[in-house]
Amino acid sequence: MKRIAILTSGGDAPGMNAAARAVVRKGINEGLEVFGIDYGFFGLVTGKIRKLELGSVGDLLHRGGTFLYSARYPEFATEEGQLEGIEQLKKHKIEGLVVIGGDGSYHGAEALTKRGFKAIGVPGTIDNDICGTDFTIGFDTALNTVLDALDRIRDTATSHERTFIIEVMGRDAGDIALWSGLAGGAEAIIVPEQDFNMDDVVNRLEQGRKRGKKHSIIVVAEGVMSGNEFADRLAEYGDYHARVTVLGHVQRGGSPTAFDRVLASRLGARAVELLLENRGGLAVGIRENKIVENDITEVLKETHVLDRSMLNLASILSI
Repeated sequence: MKRIAILTSGGDAPGMNAAARAVVRKGINEGLEVFGIDYGFFGLVTGKIRKLELGSVGDLLHRGGTFLYSARYPEFATEEGQLEGIEQLKKHKIEGLVVIGGDGSYHGAEALTKRGFKAIGVPGTIDNDICGTDFTIGFDTALNTVLDALDRIRDTATSHERTFIIEVMGRDAGDIALWSGLAGGAEAIIVPEQDFNMDDVVNRLEQGRKRGKKHSIIVVAEGVMSGNEFADRLAEYGDYHARVTVLGHVQRGGSPTAFDRVLASRLGARAVELLLENRGGLAVGIRENKIVENDITEVLKETHVLDRSMLNLASILSI
C-alpha cells in the first residue's frame, strides 16, 4: 500500500483534528502518501481530494472542529454514490481510507469495504454511541463543556431558589446526560434508555424542598424530549420556578481535552497500521485502555448500552 486518504463525516467532534494529524504523520512516517478529502463523502464523490504533508496538520492538535470540514451526504447510501466514490479513489490511486465519524460514517466505510475497497472506521462523535469502544473521540470534551455549564447554572439556581432544566445533546444515547448529571450532582437525569415517571421526579423535588434544598438541577437528554417540553409537563404538577437552558452546539466545539487528544492520536495511528497490514472493514476503539479493532459490520449490528449502575448511583447520591 502506497497511498491512503482520510475524511471526516457527520457531526464534528473535538479531537477529529488530532486523529487526522495522527493518520497523516503516522502514514508519512511509514512511507505512505496521505491525501485529505474535504467535506466527507460528498467531497469523495465530487473529487475534493488533496495531498497532505507534515505541515498540513501543524497547529491542529488543540483545535476543535475538523480542518477537512464535514457534510451530510445521504446519497452515498446509494449504489451510484458508492461507485462514484470508488472511481475517484482509483483516479487518485488511493488504496485505503480512514473514515472518522459516527454511525452514518461507519455505514459509508462498510459500504466501501463490501465493494472491495479497504476502509477503517475511527469513532468520532460526542454522543459516545458507537459500539466496540468504551469512549468515542469528542465525548470527554463535550462532557466537560456540559459540566462547566452545570456548575455555573447551579450558582444561579441557588441564588434564585429555582429548578433548572438542562437539555443536552446525545441523539438517541444518554451518555452525556448520565455522566454530566452524575458529575454535576443533578437531582434527576432523564435518558432515552430508561423510561421515567414524572411523579417520581416531582417527589424527589418535594423531598428536597422539605429538607430545605434551595435549588434543583434536572438534566434531560434530547433523545427523550426537549427541555421546554419537559418544563411544560413539570408545570402540570405545580410551580417549581423552572428555567430551561438548551446548551446546543456549544457542546460540539472547543479545544479537545487531553484525554480526547491522546485517544484520537492512538486510534488514528492504529487505523494506519491496519491499512499497512492490508486489512479493511474494521473499526478501531478502546477497551479497558487498550486499543482494539472489531469487524465494522458487527459493530453496526450491536446496540449501544447505557451503564444503568451509574444511573442508579446518581439517583442515590442526589437525594
